[in-house]
Amino acid sequence: MCYTYVLRSDRDKRFYTGAARDLWARVKEHADDAFRRERFLKTGKGKRFLRNRLASFLSRSDTNKLERD
Repeated sequence: MCYTYVLRSDRDKRFYTGAARDLWARVKEHADDAFRRERFLKTGKGKRFLRNRLASFLSRSDTNKLERD
């Protein structure tokens, strides 16, 4: 059996739609992916990637530096 799910972001109120045969395994997979993505974005290459993706937003703000954790 396949499940279709729709998630709504609390942050920006957008919807994300997906499908999975094993819903709980998909949730676990998403969590693992999120942690891998976070580790990447904290590297030098990841920070450059973010700067490039957010260039127009950062150029309008007071600073063009990403916040450090």
